[in-house]
Amino acid sequence: MYARVYSAAVKGIDACPVEAEIHIIRGQPFMTIVGLPDTGVKESKDRIRSAFSNGKYEFPHGTVTTINLAPADIKKEGPVYDLPIAVGILACTGQVSEKNLCDYSIVGELALDSSVRPVRGALSMALRAKQDGLKGLIIPAENAPEAAVVKGLDVIPVSSLADAVGFLNGLLPIKPCVADLEGIFNSENIYEMDFSDVKGQENVKRALVISASGGHNMLMVGPPGSGKTMLAKVLPTILPPLTLTEALETTRIHSVAGYMPSKKSLIVTRPYRSPHHTISNVGLVGGGSYPRPGEISLAHNGVLFLDEMPEFDRRTLEVLRQPIEEGKVTIGRAIASLTYPANIMLVAAMNPCPCGFLGEPKKMCICTPKMIQHYMSRISGPLMDRIDIHIQVPAVPYKDLSSKTYSEDSKTLREQVTRARCIQQERFKNDGIMTNARMNGRQVKKYCILEPEAEGLIRNAMENLGLSVRAYVRLLKIGRTIADLDGNTVKIRPQHISEAIQYRGLDRADKSLSF
Repeated sequence: MYARVYSAAVKGIDACPVEAEIHIIRGQPFMTIVGLPDTGVKESKDRIRSAFSNGKYEFPHGTVTTINLAPADIKKEGPVYDLPIAVGILACTGQVSEKNLCDYSIVGELALDSSVRPVRGALSMALRAKQDGLKGLIIPAENAPEAAVVKGLDVIPVSSLADAVGFLNGLLPIKPCVADLEGIFNSENIYEMDFSDVKGQENVKRALVISASGGHNMLMVGPPGSGKTMLAKVLPTILPPLTLTEALETTRIHSVAGYMPSKKSLIVTRPYRSPHHTISNVGLVGGGSYPRPGEISLAHNGVLFLDEMPEFDRRTLEVLRQPIEEGKVTIGRAIASLTYPANIMLVAAMNPCPCGFLGEPKKMCICTPKMIQHYMSRISGPLMDRIDIHIQVPAVPYKDLSSKTYSEDSKTLREQVTRARCIQQERFKNDGIMTNARMNGRQVKKYCILEPEAEGLIRNAMENLGLSVRAYVRLLKIGRTIADLDGNTVKIRPQHISEAIQYRGLDRADKSLSF
């Protein structure tokens, strides 16, 4: 007796097809699973036996059951193969019709009472099933809304083994799950905070708009309680809305990592991740025996916020350099080498000194110059070079906190940012990038054309402030973004460069007086 059931394995954020082959012959009772299974897959034998017993299905006793998960060179992990293996065994024993098996991919974890539990990577598996030309996907009911965003595929939600058997035998009609993408974007594209909630800090708000417009990484320096964290939290609210392609990619990452919100079919808001400073290398960039995405990939298409940046382990911070530069992170292990997307905006915050009150007029700093120097040196020069904008965040005075003055809301600022992004998309349509921050040296030379007065300003800044060559390139990129916000799509004017110079304070020779 032989049966074949289609399933899928998640590799990175993509899925690859897997065939569960079941062969049953008479002999000494024995059941084995081959095809590079991990412990979770091997344990499916016990779950299936209990599910059969509680579901009133006949298990083939007195037989040798061989289960092969092909292709055998791909590591199979987790309980996702419980349901396809169980269906395959039932097909071998005549309890399930084989007529419809070739039309569907089947995934799901079985509980001992024969109910079906959700799995990771549902969206990736649905995309794979459609790519392979299958009619549909039989999937746990909790995962069905997520998989249903893939159009042209019948997503069949099942809550138990009995549901899957009844559907495949044609005895239980199950209506495919359908997702209303337009309704999801309209109803779920909501942020908890708004820019108008932030009192004062107008100069920092301006820097955030520039950062969002050009995709520039940003560092905020200020005393405790000045609002750095709140400012970082509202940054995603002014970024352009996610496109469907970005939403699908973001959802796939969260689904594979197991962080997909319950009863949510698609992530349609920009991610915001704020890991604690005790996080490990693996937690930040991803990894493990079988690599999983880390915080930097979970922030893909959104914001990664590092609060109290100098408190992070220096070796942990250094692993950010390659993902920030390339927009992706590659994790190599003996069993697999996987690449996860990591197109993020890095926003970091730090105090000006260990006590946090350097330069504050109403509180005395107790730090020595050596302590301040050691504190600043916790962030390496190469990593600091990858942060375009440095901005001081002063303490908010009471008059600003109590002010009733209207402050621009996120919707208004998002429109400004979107217009600037549209200019950049048109500019870089043949260059393979989307924002000014991603320009290479050749593109900077081509697109960052200065007016004569602006060129004089930047020359004086380089000579008088001791700015580096990298700082020069960053100034040009920031100036280009400021010009885009002003609608100047060709040349960069003096006022644009003048403002850009204000955002490179930590490049100056005397960093303690940089602001």
